[in-house]
Amino acid sequence: MTDDELSPAPPDFDRAFEDKLLELFRWRRDERHFKPDPLADGELDDLLKLVSLAPSVGNSQPWRFVRVVSSNKRKAIRDNFMACNSEALGDYHGEKAKLYASLKLEGMDRAPEHLSVFVDNDTDTGQGLGRRTMPETLAYSVVGGIYLLWLAARARGIGIGWVSIIDPVEVAKTLEVPPSWSLVAHLCIGYPEQHHIDPELERVGWQDRLDVSEFVTER
Repeated sequence: MTDDELSPAPPDFDRAFEDKLLELFRWRRDERHFKPDPLADGELDDLLKLVSLAPSVGNSQPWRFVRVVSSNKRKAIRDNFMACNSEALGDYHGEKAKLYASLKLEGMDRAPEHLSVFVDNDTDTGQGLGRRTMPETLAYSVVGGIYLLWLAARARGIGIGWVSIIDPVEVAKTLEVPPSWSLVAHLCIGYPEQHHIDPELERVGWQDRLDVSEFVTER
């Protein structure tokens, strides 16, 4: 085997590629409005395979995916969201409460794919490397995999919505997963009904995007 075969030359990511990558970052949206059309056969499987390219602490690969296909389980998770959303509304008052009530905060009714993503806190893969002092890096690894999935999906014209107003313990019970699994995200996946380069929460006046310099500190 030659040196070239052992160590292939790194790719040359030119300016045109950088521009397209920036465009992908800008067009990745947290979708709430989906067409009911199903994804092409094998599309989600292909996307999930790409998650294996995401970094994970100690190469632990702690992500666990549950495709929620049962209509009863989908209803249970939606009911879970509705109860949590109703409670969350009570945290706001006046005009902010009216605005919150008007937001479409999930796409469960129309998204063709529902995917719950868990972290396996007891995984032996990776043999514990890198997580003795920060065990939460297992969950961080799953988040990294989700973001890779999000970008890869957007590159194919597929949208993802992350439902966070939800009781994670109840989702785990509904889906009957092992006790060592903890919910990181419940995702709605499908083709977007609308296309916007700006976040919905900016458009409706909930919160503008702030300049990152406001969050940088030097010591």
